Amino acid sequence: MERPELPLAQLHAFVVLAEELHFGRAAARLGIAQPPLSQQIRRLEDKVGHPLFTRTPGAVALTPAGRGLLPAARRALTGLADGLAAARAAGDGRAGRLRVAFAASLALTVLPGLLRTHRDRFPDVHLDLQEMTTAPQLAALRDGTIDVGLLREPPPRDPDLSFTTLLTEPFVAVLPAAHRLTAHPTVRLADLRDAPFVLLPREAGPGLHDRITALCATAGFTPHVIQEAVEWVTVCALVEAGLGVSLAPAGIRRIGLEGVAHRPIAPPTARTTVAAAWRTGDANPLVGHLLATVTRPGVGPA
Repeated sequence: MERPELPLAQLHAFVVLAEELHFGRAAARLGIAQPPLSQQIRRLEDKVGHPLFTRTPGAVALTPAGRGLLPAARRALTGLADGLAAARAAGDGRAGRLRVAFAASLALTVLPGLLRTHRDRFPDVHLDLQEMTTAPQLAALRDGTIDVGLLREPPPRDPDLSFTTLLTEPFVAVLPAAHRLTAHPTVRLADLRDAPFVLLPREAGPGLHDRITALCATAGFTPHVIQEAVEWVTVCALVEAGLGVSLAPAGIRRIGLEGVAHRPIAPPTARTTVAAAWRTGDANPLVGHLLATVTRPGVGPA
């Protein structure tokens, strides 16, 4: 047997009348006249198949059928109100889930401040965080598996993606603690000409890799890469082991391995760009709020 649908307007009228037990007060609370209220109740009673109220001069009371319906009617109205509130929050970008990828080194700089600020502003938005190097981030943005990327050295042009610069960060020389160059307060790139290098592979971050090799080329040499590692922690560990030296964003100093020394590069104009990336034209308000957060004053290196 097909179950009758109960219109929410009729349920609302029923709940208000059940609470007031007076047609005049219930109609006033609903903002309607008494005849339309009576019609709503009669239609609902027709669907239920039983009277919901007893009506005597000067008194209205719930019948057993009315008492049975009231809890379910309240749950239905509460569920609708909760659903509408959730829909509005999602539509406004105040609730929901956002998939964000970040380059590992940004966990040492921009990420902590971003997470604190965004959580304070949008406590009901869940950020699904994934650690990912730059090239996979760009691919994940294009195929829709992430919504925002926080990366280094964005490509100069990409018709499918948009970028905004968050900060520029100086490079530092990463040296074994016993290296002869640690005796100097700064290191010229040319001083690293003959040193073996430990670097990130180009396929993990083409822009950053090319930036480092271009800096070396400006100093008159091509780095002799003897070992590659995808994570900066691993790069630093290999430097500590004496396999070679590296060039890295200054934020990696926070890794803090005892056997590793860091020295500023001279001249200090050698810097790397940190950017946020998203799909061009993405109208998701969650994306817009995150971008507004990352560009707020004070959201930067922690």
